[in-house]
Amino acid sequence: MAMVAGVAAAVALLVVFGKPLLDGVRPLFGSADSPTRQITKSADFVTKSADQVEANATAVNSALAPATAIAAVPANSRGVDSAIRGVTAGEIRFGISAPFTGPAKELGQHMKQGIEAAFNVANANGGIYGRQLRLVAADDGYEPARTAATMKQLYEKDQVFGLVGNVGTPTAVVALPYTLDRKMLFFGAFTGAGLLRNEPPDRYVFNYRASYAEETAAVVNYLVKVRRLLPEQIAVFAQQDAYGDAGFAGVEKAIRSLRGGNASPILRLNYQRNTVDVDDAVAQLGQYNAQQKRHIAIKAVIMVPTYRAAAKFIEKTRDLYPDMIYTSVSFVGSTALAGELMLLGKKYATGVIVTQVVPAVDGHSSLVLDYKSALAKYFPGEAPDYVSLEGYVDASVLIAALQRNGTQLDTERLVGTLENLRDLDIGLGTPVTFSRSEHQGVHRVWGTQLDETGHYQAVDLQ
Repeated sequence: MAMVAGVAAAVALLVVFGKPLLDGVRPLFGSADSPTRQITKSADFVTKSADQVEANATAVNSALAPATAIAAVPANSRGVDSAIRGVTAGEIRFGISAPFTGPAKELGQHMKQGIEAAFNVANANGGIYGRQLRLVAADDGYEPARTAATMKQLYEKDQVFGLVGNVGTPTAVVALPYTLDRKMLFFGAFTGAGLLRNEPPDRYVFNYRASYAEETAAVVNYLVKVRRLLPEQIAVFAQQDAYGDAGFAGVEKAIRSLRGGNASPILRLNYQRNTVDVDDAVAQLGQYNAQQKRHIAIKAVIMVPTYRAAAKFIEKTRDLYPDMIYTSVSFVGSTALAGELMLLGKKYATGVIVTQVVPAVDGHSSLVLDYKSALAKYFPGEAPDYVSLEGYVDASVLIAALQRNGTQLDTERLVGTLENLRDLDIGLGTPVTFSRSEHQGVHRVWGTQLDETGHYQAVDLQ
């Protein structure tokens, strides 16, 4: 009865005061309501749903000046994280800046395929707490001059939550400061450069893979301790930019360590990024060897290249130095390199060593089998590849962190989740671990060597 009395009183008040109030508001909104509005219509207004109130508020806002606009019901009340860039009720958007055209396009294409294969598997299983994972790609052509524009596009136009799988060191020189200034996640870049591995680590940068310093240290150790070469018999063929610098620095450090801290000059043979112009490097190698005594002539070349330049260098030097040992860091694009060399002939491919940061794609571990299954399902006709496997691993680690993070997602929470990720077993044969002072998940380096059929076989680097 008390409730009935209360409703009656409210209706009476509306009868007495409703018309004057409405008459006063009509000039502001230009209402065409009849002066004889019924009381029941006012009562309906009082009992409108939250969604109707939000719609009315939006309509009113369009009629009022911005300073007097009425706040609508927040999107978060309906489960949409509209305040978090790249996150909605149904989607989490990540970006990748990589080469999808030009001489290094296979690197970007394969990295993207691996990430999307893992994303698609997660999406088919319900996504991340109902949100689908999406990857937005921007083509930088592996050129730093284009990277500023791709990063701006991903941040301002595509509104991505974070970056995953960016390709390259010279492009990272541009992309990294842009990301850090905006406190964006920079995850799983396809580079082993030291600029992404500061001590202590940059808060928003997380690497899955081993560094170039670790890859080159492993191969220098192999050449000196297993193949019994002198450090003076090792040269470096490197891209003349930040990528080549990072690899060369790794070789220098490893050789200096073997010499008890004593440094001595190491022959560096350069070529320009996005070219296969290796003639100067070939000539420089010939001049150096001609000046040296036979026992200290160059007998091994550690390459820090992309696949086409590496293939061209081997093509132009193999007949000159039949016993030369060629090795390369993983960024070369192993599958693409094998393809290029086999087109030249099996003598160019046989024996070439490539350090890897993922297990052998010809293996039968659970991780590799899952990867192959996803690749075949979502990218039929695409052959398994070391770069796309790395993309798949990158994304798998990121997905695991997103799942552990919970439903409330923002960059700071996810960084905290990653920094507490310990001993994650995704089937690599080695656990993935991060901490506040360690933002590189894995330090293992795998050795592989091309056989005469163009397939990579495992080689023990120790």
